[in-house]
Amino acid sequence: MPLLPGCEPMRHDGSDEIGVLISHGFTGAPQSVRPWGQYLADRGLSVSVPLLPGHGTRWEDLAVTGWQDWYAALDHELRLLRRRCRQVFVGGLSMGGALALRLAARHGDAISGIAVVNPGMTFPRLQGHALPVLRHLVRSAPGITSDIRKEGPEEIGYTRVPLHAAHSLRTLFRLTRGELPQVTQPLLVMHSRVDHVVPPSDSALILRSVSSTDVTETVLENSYHVATLDHDAERIFADSHAFITRLAARKTARDGT
Repeated sequence: MPLLPGCEPMRHDGSDEIGVLISHGFTGAPQSVRPWGQYLADRGLSVSVPLLPGHGTRWEDLAVTGWQDWYAALDHELRLLRRRCRQVFVGGLSMGGALALRLAARHGDAISGIAVVNPGMTFPRLQGHALPVLRHLVRSAPGITSDIRKEGPEEIGYTRVPLHAAHSLRTLFRLTRGELPQVTQPLLVMHSRVDHVVPPSDSALILRSVSSTDVTETVLENSYHVATLDHDAERIFADSHAFITRLAARKTARDGT
């Protein structure tokens, strides 16, 4: 199935010192985080922004995938970056943030830090309770894309959400919540004060559940959910770059190399 225009993955081979893996969100595409990745690439970092399985084509393709497929794709990209770069950081938007945190919980010291934007961690209670049965009766529901405050930018994503995939997303969130205490790496959480897709309480849940001691919270005052395409995008890019370079310099000094 041909990709929708703008959904192509991004890879930039920059520094052998620092690599960054960034994940888009559920029903979205690399387009939503490409400016973030490009900002870091322009500053010499190696960057990978993969297209997750089932995304970037049509919603029916997403219906036959699940969280194991999305996680495996990121895990593969992480291992490729680890072969190339001395230090690797992970980041993500929305569901991509949850996947990044799960990578961190499972890979430990192989990941040097985590930067997430409006990370998802819970599922609406009413819809969540209905999904196990409803997904066998109804194939899809209306999608949510372009929750952006800024005039002009549009997010590429599906207008329908396959309920089998939504059920798998709910499972991913539940499993990741249970693994948050295993996250020990430095963490940067950037979340919008107003978000019509993921409640800010998800970020609060993450902040109180991880075991990280180096934690920074940034509240984005002028953006909605897809903040990487919104008014606060430049702050996200600059803050994450500063976070990454600070940690990389600290590790280099500690290692004496």
